[in-house]
Amino acid sequence: MPVQINWQAVGATIFPNIGGLAGGIITKSALTPWYDGLNKPAWRPPNWAFGPVWTSLYSGIGYASYLVYRDGGGLDGDAKIPLVVYGSNLLLNWAWTPIFFGYKRLDLALYEIQLVNITAIASGILFYKINPVAGYIFIPYVLWLGVATTLNYVIWRDNKDSSTATIKEIKTN
Repeated sequence: MPVQINWQAVGATIFPNIGGLAGGIITKSALTPWYDGLNKPAWRPPNWAFGPVWTSLYSGIGYASYLVYRDGGGLDGDAKIPLVVYGSNLLLNWAWTPIFFGYKRLDLALYEIQLVNITAIASGILFYKINPVAGYIFIPYVLWLGVATTLNYVIWRDNKDSSTATIKEIKTN
């Protein structure tokens, strides 16, 4: 008997990683010398850890979105609002990397990540109402966002001179 592949689940699981891959390219180009030259806390995870962690988290929330889509009647059912909030969260999450690493705006990234946190928590709660497992899958994501937010804050605090340049100044450097 051939193995049946659930392509909807596969697609939903892979989809969030598209933005993660694009973010990885942006991040890699900004590591040296800019990011490496910033003051960072001793507790910061090593650079190599971010890729595997984000890939795991993106895959998890992607699969959670499939569970909600499946159990919530798709976009014509109860899943519509939770999936719209989730989509907003992904877009906001993907936007953080170009703000922080691309434009080198630590201050704007700190404000923007608050929106990522709010929509992540809202997604987890809304997903839980349709499929509790899908809601629980958001817990590690929200916890890691807490780490990312704290790291963003500490790097901004300890490098204020690097985070207040205007976008025009950054483009001309």
